[in-house]
Amino acid sequence: MRAIFRLALLAVCAWPCLVSADEWPQWMGQKRDNIWRETGIIDQLPGGEMKPVWRAPIAGGYSGPAVAGGKVFATDYVTKDNVKVDNFSRGTFTGTERTLCLDEATGKQLWLHEHPVKYSISYPAGPRCTPTVADGKVYTLGAEGHLFCFAVESGKVLWSKDFKEEYKTKSALWGYASHPLVDGKKLICLAGGAGSHVVAFDKDTGKELWRAGTAKEQGYCPPTIIEAAGARQLVIPSPDSVVSLDPETGKQYWTTPYEASNGSIIMSPLMIGEHLFIAGYSNKNLLLKLAQDKPGAQEVWRDLPKTAISPVNVQPIVVDGVVYGFDQSGEMSAVEIPSGKRLWTTSEPLSKRPLGSGTAFIVRHEGRFFFFTETGHLVIGTLTPQGFKETSRAMLLKPTNNAFGRDVLWCAPAFANKRVYVRNDAEIAAFDLAR
Repeated sequence: MRAIFRLALLAVCAWPCLVSADEWPQWMGQKRDNIWRETGIIDQLPGGEMKPVWRAPIAGGYSGPAVAGGKVFATDYVTKDNVKVDNFSRGTFTGTERTLCLDEATGKQLWLHEHPVKYSISYPAGPRCTPTVADGKVYTLGAEGHLFCFAVESGKVLWSKDFKEEYKTKSALWGYASHPLVDGKKLICLAGGAGSHVVAFDKDTGKELWRAGTAKEQGYCPPTIIEAAGARQLVIPSPDSVVSLDPETGKQYWTTPYEASNGSIIMSPLMIGEHLFIAGYSNKNLLLKLAQDKPGAQEVWRDLPKTAISPVNVQPIVVDGVVYGFDQSGEMSAVEIPSGKRLWTTSEPLSKRPLGSGTAFIVRHEGRFFFFTETGHLVIGTLTPQGFKETSRAMLLKPTNNAFGRDVLWCAPAFANKRVYVRNDAEIAAFDLAR
């Protein structure tokens, strides 16, 4: 009887761990790989327009929400200026960047921080970077390089940085869009400036730990850590090179030339076996073979316009040696690695015909994929080397911005607690996806 009682007690104690919900505390989720690991998720979307669990007002921005510790974090830009412009020029816009903390269950605002910011960037709707939550702190990076560290519970500013002022640089054409990375006690960011392209801070105090590199422009790639040749390597693609650094010291391991048109290198590098895939605008793609004896890399191929993809707005995803992603043409393709052979191409699930810079954010869940499209639809489908197949879709939010003469919603979703959290330039909402 005592043994049975002990087993029952263990089962009760273990139960919360077995049913604990997933979180989405940063760009691309817990492991920055766009994989949603919760179970008990619906197989089919209901179709039509889904009713949210809650919705709350928000202003402009391209940044996605982060979800952690029962809270939702988001950033936006409040302005009276007309920011619905899509061009390659730098205008001037006056407004206020904000960080919002909402209750995850209800959408009720818990705290708010705001600071005035003058924008001088193209596509000036608002911030680009998803907040990063770690160890009781939340980090935000604004479109003009204002970095903040807040206390999660109170919203108190613990420390802050102004990249343009501190590192004597200017924002890239499309603003600061490289999502900061927490690595142990460090917060790693792309800052810009001479000798400070990438900077590591003490994530608790804001003290600079090291700085490294110079690039003609920041680029937009989030810092990415891989493991190869028995070493942790911080890979930093920029508009003119790809560099591997020791994340503890900033010391360079290796570098290789790269050229991105308009400084547009955006995707996080993808490690596929012993290869590293990097690409950007315009048809600038690169496959490297990583050395196995010591940190190093050798070029396999580059700039294959009719084979490998060149992602712009959407992070590609890799499954069993095949990269799936949206090309700058707005078409989704499957590309075999290391050959670079394009296996198939489709304009779905976004549209019936290709749309330039067409956007549908891809998240993997078990054996299928969720796509949040620029039209505001959530789509479930499958991706295989043979093709894409849609299984269901539903409408979540209306597009509120514009690009290339069409209405768009270019904000990445968050998947957590059996829900999807999405925003446009007017509202942020949570939708139930529990089975």
